[in-house]
Amino acid sequence: MLARASTPEQLAHVGAQTGGRVFLFLYTDDFWRDYEAYRARGVVFVREPKEEPYGTVAVFLDLYGNMWDLLQPKP
Repeated sequence: MLARASTPEQLAHVGAQTGGRVFLFLYTDDFWRDYEAYRARGVVFVREPKEEPYGTVAVFLDLYGNMWDLLQPKP
């Protein structure tokens, strides 16, 4: 759950809370299923899928400009 900004001061910080870094992680048990479903619904991915030592990951934006990792960890 994400809270909406309720004052102009809070609104000014939306999307900049983390200095441009990912700080939210959404774990999945089927990366490609969820990646394709998100794309089909118009979710904007700012970093394409990539295999990392820890798993498969891509970065997407939520409605407020926060960056999330969609991540399927390796077993």
